[in-house]
Amino acid sequence: MLTIRRFHSSMASSLSLCLSAAHPRRFKRSNAVFTTPASTLLYPRTSYLSFCSNSQSSTDFTDPAVPHTGYMDIILIRVALDMQSPLKPGLYLVGTPIGNLEDITLRALRVLKSADVILSEDTRHSGKLLQHYNIKTPLLSFHKFNESQREHAVLKKLREGEIVAQISDAGTPGISDPGMALVKLCVNEKIPVIPIPGPSALVAGLSASGLATDEFTFVGFLPKHAGSRRERLIVAANETATQIFFVPPHKLCQFIEDASSSFGEQSIFRVYHVTLTPLDEEESILPSNPQNVTWKKVLVPSENWQMMTALGTFWRGTLGEAKEAFSTRQPKGEITFLIEGKANVVETPSESQLENELRELISVGHSLSEAVKLVASGTSVRRKVVYSLALRKFGKQVDVEED
Repeated sequence: MLTIRRFHSSMASSLSLCLSAAHPRRFKRSNAVFTTPASTLLYPRTSYLSFCSNSQSSTDFTDPAVPHTGYMDIILIRVALDMQSPLKPGLYLVGTPIGNLEDITLRALRVLKSADVILSEDTRHSGKLLQHYNIKTPLLSFHKFNESQREHAVLKKLREGEIVAQISDAGTPGISDPGMALVKLCVNEKIPVIPIPGPSALVAGLSASGLATDEFTFVGFLPKHAGSRRERLIVAANETATQIFFVPPHKLCQFIEDASSSFGEQSIFRVYHVTLTPLDEEESILPSNPQNVTWKKVLVPSENWQMMTALGTFWRGTLGEAKEAFSTRQPKGEITFLIEGKANVVETPSESQLENELRELISVGHSLSEAVKLVASGTSVRRKVVYSLALRKFGKQVDVEED
């Protein structure tokens, strides 16, 4: 164990790091770069110094030439400049974990620590995150039921040069969460709006779904009215891109029923769900549907640590299978649903369209034989069908190879 000291002015704090050693008193160094731990980054306005080395030799820890460390080849490095400079005033949209507290970024922690106030969708829920990382910044509730009343007070803070961070219960604020209206007001008043990227349920779900990722449509939450909901699902069912929805747990069965009517029960379906804030996971298979459903026991941080059983990361199957699988199971928390896009089926051209294609090719100098081959290769129509049409319409024998 080597104690490395990090200094600010005349004050020093020590941080113990486990390092590979060739001997209890000698240290074998590698090319690894040591970065400042997350706990240090919670204090971004303090200029810290750290040590690292890319040397391959071994050096005695106890060399008297190096005070505090006994490490004669240590290079003193300052933490990255952006970790030291104070944040500029503005609205910071901070992405927060969607299931695991460790998924938050170092930059997000720095912003939350440095902000004058944090706008929170649910202060009790967000309080657990802040407590976990020892962040003392005051919370102000900001949700769909009070955001219109709070906007003017928040704008006043921003005009006065304060740093305001906004978070949702999980993911990025403003994406199917409160925040969009406030961002518009800030943009109109030329108040800086700074996104702090973080976890995203729709991106995480899509990336590991096994569905097409080159093109997708994020629908979000469907309308509450049944007619509007059906209309939106019909539009989604006719798109070739992967469709992504957010669904509250109490509307799970209704969504599957409506989606089955629009997409068809054989449509390929994925469910991505992260429960509360698991720090550790142990997989177990749900016996009633071992082919499709993975359930996990997760350890959830709370006042008293307890084991809970919750829906695992993914469910894979068809909408028809989902009806049965979820008829008696209701997961906790919002769920991300992904449905495979409509197959891009090439429509067979009509006879008149084929005739026009043949005529156009002939008019620009192609022989009838060449025109038949070109039309057949450019459509889903077999060559002998085009050949038969050419005989009827143009009355000439065309030598075309049989398919």
